[in-house]
Amino acid sequence: MRVFVTGASGWIASGVIPELLRAGHQVVGLVRSEAGAAKVEAYGAEVRRGNLDDLESLRAGAEDADGVVHLAFNHDDFAAAGSSERAAIETFGTVLEGTDRPFLFASGTALIKPGQLLTEADASPFSGPDAPRGGAEQLALGYAERGIRSVSLRFPPTVHGEGDHGFIAYLAQAARARGASAYVGDGAHHWAAVHRDDAATAVALALAKSAPGTVIHAVAEEGVPTREIAEAIGRGLGVPTESISPEEAQARLGFIGMIYGTDVSASSAITRERLGWTPTAPGLLDDLAAGHYTR
Repeated sequence: MRVFVTGASGWIASGVIPELLRAGHQVVGLVRSEAGAAKVEAYGAEVRRGNLDDLESLRAGAEDADGVVHLAFNHDDFAAAGSSERAAIETFGTVLEGTDRPFLFASGTALIKPGQLLTEADASPFSGPDAPRGGAEQLALGYAERGIRSVSLRFPPTVHGEGDHGFIAYLAQAARARGASAYVGDGAHHWAAVHRDDAATAVALALAKSAPGTVIHAVAEEGVPTREIAEAIGRGLGVPTESISPEEAQARLGFIGMIYGTDVSASSAITRERLGWTPTAPGLLDDLAAGHYTR
């Protein structure tokens, strides 16, 4: 299969593209810079230049492919991110409608059902252009009724591994700067996680096996207690661990602080059964113990 991948120079794609190539697919990656192009070429994939605001590059990439894996998201401008995400999905929908070709797109588990265990059967409550992420999941899954094999790839807050610069790296950076590693309240909140390599395997299996309108949870660990995360960061940095209030967490850590103080656990039992997916890579605490975030 010839697969068009957006966000091709990003962290999740750094696992997904090699996994798709190993599965025998041809991959064309969308990138916006010379550095990104060099990275994608080094994987052994083809390069298409463009970005999420260049809808013609999205259209051309989808027209030239047997399927689309949409991993890109505009993290540089959250105010405009929802509208650009909807425009991208609508562009892909126009090209793929009636073809039965797969359209896999990145979503997330964190905000859908906070405080409760999220499953694949739980629909996103976000709808419409003014909703978080522009209501993209509902919009994209709706194309299943229009001849597209649309599949939601829900990733947990942390897709971890050596080289990750996401939420856990930010928490470690904040702990280093303050001289203490923090957790919120009693630290009993849970944070779902997956290793990048296990996430990549789930994406490749979803491309091959998932039915239209399916929700996939690329989640290896349902919920790691945030106090244990903070303690692991503290050990790695050689700094103490402290409890902070939800208000202080948001003041100190911003949006990440809000998630860090909320239980965002998620199950992948349905995904494992549907895809025959068994995560085998190290867990989040293993990666922290290995020093990937605290060197």
